[in-house]
Amino acid sequence: MADLRVDVTRADAVLIGGGIASATLAALLAELEPDWDVQVIERLDAVGLESSDGWNNAGTGHSALCELNYTPQDVDGSVSPAKAISINEQFQVSRQFWAHLVENDRIAAPESFIRTVPHMSFVHGVENVDYLHRRHEALVANPLFDRMRFTTEHAQLAQWAPLISEGRPVTETIAATYAPDGTDVNFGELTRQLFAFASTAGTTVSTGREVTSLRRMGPDWGVMHRGTATGDVRVIRAPFVFVGAGGNALPLLQSSGIEEIRGFGGFPISGQWLRCTNPEVIARHSAKVYGKAAVGAPPMSVPHLDTRYIDGRQGLLFGPYAGWTPKFLKTGSYTDLFASIRPGNIAQMMAVAPPNLGLMKYLVTEVAASREQRMEALREYMPSARDEDWELITAGQRVQVIAPDRKKVGVLQFGTQLISAGDGSISGMLGASPGASTATPIMLQLLEKVFPERFSSWRPRITGMVPSFGTTLSEDAAAARLSLERTATALGLAHD
Repeated sequence: MADLRVDVTRADAVLIGGGIASATLAALLAELEPDWDVQVIERLDAVGLESSDGWNNAGTGHSALCELNYTPQDVDGSVSPAKAISINEQFQVSRQFWAHLVENDRIAAPESFIRTVPHMSFVHGVENVDYLHRRHEALVANPLFDRMRFTTEHAQLAQWAPLISEGRPVTETIAATYAPDGTDVNFGELTRQLFAFASTAGTTVSTGREVTSLRRMGPDWGVMHRGTATGDVRVIRAPFVFVGAGGNALPLLQSSGIEEIRGFGGFPISGQWLRCTNPEVIARHSAKVYGKAAVGAPPMSVPHLDTRYIDGRQGLLFGPYAGWTPKFLKTGSYTDLFASIRPGNIAQMMAVAPPNLGLMKYLVTEVAASREQRMEALREYMPSARDEDWELITAGQRVQVIAPDRKKVGVLQFGTQLISAGDGSISGMLGASPGASTATPIMLQLLEKVFPERFSSWRPRITGMVPSFGTTLSEDAAAARLSLERTATALGLAHD
């Protein structure tokens, strides 16, 4: 039998996954450590094709300007702005980093990945109108939200979003907010541009290669990967590994054997969009209009009528309609969920079901929904919608985090979470929204956690790229205004 020889190479860091998280980390490392050899491994034939792809990602530029789930109403009727402000602060960090890259010719043509698209919230019914009014009052006093407008007038709604107003009874009790500084972000295109920049500074991106094993090799990690077409096997040794593989991050971290992933599980949720095919209808809407989620619905399923810019063309989506499949990736396997069940997390995963029966019922209802039922959901936001103008497409796959608590009972989470080994040698990002929009602060948090001895020397460079790093824009109106104006200028966004 011939000897099996495996090509082994060395690198300073290996990033698994070719999405926005790895792309952001690669770009940061290119700025902070341009002499490092950084290797990126992506299983598909190009980067940015899974969760970061334009049609798989909401692309909202999550800044809490329109997403009502970030401003919950308490039992006494008060609305807390804290989470919304925190999300917006994080998005400003991302905007500042992108602006820095454009200003310094690291990436070009910002209009290819970011556009000004106003963000709106729309509700109807007396109780919801009262809630939206309270939400507006809670937010508008903050300098990051002070340009947001509120109305209960149908005539004003018709100016902001004619497709929402047209065909709606003028006697209907409605309310809307309008934030002119909202954006649409094509994270697939941004991912490609970030990797293109990083490739000029020591980053090698290998596509069509799937990581099959993560093993300790002395002080390093051995990352084994094979060609999806050729079948050849290679190993990269590196002292640091980041797992930014979307839904596949959980099984990869489990395979590493680190104690910190023990007890974690994942619950996959898929989605579909209605995509408009009529150019005349598309041209009449320029906003992202978010409503309230159905009872039991996950935050990622909040309905919205959504202007998109993908590959330079304006589009219009409505949804998403939640679905279910055991796949952890859109291009994954139907065995993904079952393969992720381990002795260390089976109790947590089984315990998640009883407290989330509302979610289970919602998913069953969504999966069973007919075409007409989906169109009726659209007509709640766009009364004049015609069936022949819309097609159903499959959106991305998300894996919600099941995190262990002190009682060893799983808790279903809908945000993003970093998992890092105690020695900082390997980290991964689990979860979904708003991970893409907040990838820059998440990756800065990661760098501070896993490279504490280097971070102090990096800090001046980081604050040069992200002036608000370590500060709070929402507490400094002048700084907030300056940041918004500077990033708008650099990125070609409107900010009158």
